[in-house]
Amino acid sequence: MDALLILGGLLLILAGLVWLVMRAFGTGLLWGWASLLPPFTLLYVLRHWRSARQALGLSALGFIPLIVGLTLLASQDSQRLHALLSMQWLKPDVQAPAELAIELHGELHGQPFVPQQGELLGSVLSLREGQDFFARRELVIRLPQPVTGALRLDVLPGDQGPLPEIEVSWLLPEQELPEARRLSHGYTLHLNLQPVPPNKLAGDFHLVLPAQFKTTLSGRIEVFRDGLRYRDGKVDRHVDSTDTLAYVIADYLQRRFATRAVQLGHLPALTLPTDSLELTIEAQIDGQAQRLPIRLNKSASRGWAVEADRFAALPEPAVVAPTPQVAAAPVAAVSGERISRPLDRRLRFSLDGLLRSPSRYENLTMRASTTRGSMAEGRFQGVDQQGRIVIRQRLSGSGTASYALRPEEISRIELLEP
Repeated sequence: MDALLILGGLLLILAGLVWLVMRAFGTGLLWGWASLLPPFTLLYVLRHWRSARQALGLSALGFIPLIVGLTLLASQDSQRLHALLSMQWLKPDVQAPAELAIELHGELHGQPFVPQQGELLGSVLSLREGQDFFARRELVIRLPQPVTGALRLDVLPGDQGPLPEIEVSWLLPEQELPEARRLSHGYTLHLNLQPVPPNKLAGDFHLVLPAQFKTTLSGRIEVFRDGLRYRDGKVDRHVDSTDTLAYVIADYLQRRFATRAVQLGHLPALTLPTDSLELTIEAQIDGQAQRLPIRLNKSASRGWAVEADRFAALPEPAVVAPTPQVAAAPVAAVSGERISRPLDRRLRFSLDGLLRSPSRYENLTMRASTTRGSMAEGRFQGVDQQGRIVIRQRLSGSGTASYALRPEEISRIELLEP
């Protein structure tokens, strides 16, 4: 409705201007040519008001539906109105560099198919054209089993048994919802996809559907294997996907507990995109089940990150040189002697070491002095979600007191037992 009002108003204004020029030519040839220039058009209206007022009135009448249409458009879709008034529709579309190398020749439902997105998640391969919620054209292949490595598949029209299901869908300009067709046999399919680091599959693709589907595609495709995206060889933390959040949480847990033996459980259902999330995650850390509250925030500079994450990166695993055979017996004896001695963790204890490996000092007695002169002594309970050090002290009777100290508030901390 808003588009019809805007278009109708513009047509009335244009008709009034054409009528005004015709009146000017009727007055005189010189006035007619002069009225084609805006300053002389205004001069003609002032000098020959009686002749120009009807055409000017028709143009003024066109502003009524134009203003009403723009008002409706502003209330329903302000971004579209901004794009219309800023003349963005006159600027040529700048195509962003493609993330995937997809070179397909042929057509889908009788139209050229140029997919920009491709994924193979589990057992579903999808090629999609268009960036909107509903794709302009899309091809989905549901495989019988999930793919874990390379994929090679050949299907002929006469094959029987559990075959991949093919689905093609398209959205016409006059439609609000796409149309889709499915078939489970009677087609030709060839797939030969090989892994490409870090998380892609690439290779040959050939598909021919029965004649009524008007779909024949052949060429090379490249698809993502998960929801991670990479920039300069590192995971892009700005991408809104479950795989990105799982990577961020696993990296945080590895640095918080100073171990790479972290196995993250399934994340709960997430609503994306958003700028913050509060989750309760389950993970196996050094073989022990943990259930932890996590709060994630997204910033323009860092992307997704866990709140109060101040833990340093894990050191790279050291390469141990082989021990000469001659010194094997003495070294074994010395090693046995050292292992038999109890390890005194007070010798190299520090605040940074406590934050890097809090699990090493759990339930050990320690004393912390703050910059304000207060002191807390008790058993170390760990580091909470905000990165504070928690010390629990047993009071007289059966009561206990807990202290949560921020690392920047602590002036001195001591470990009181080995």
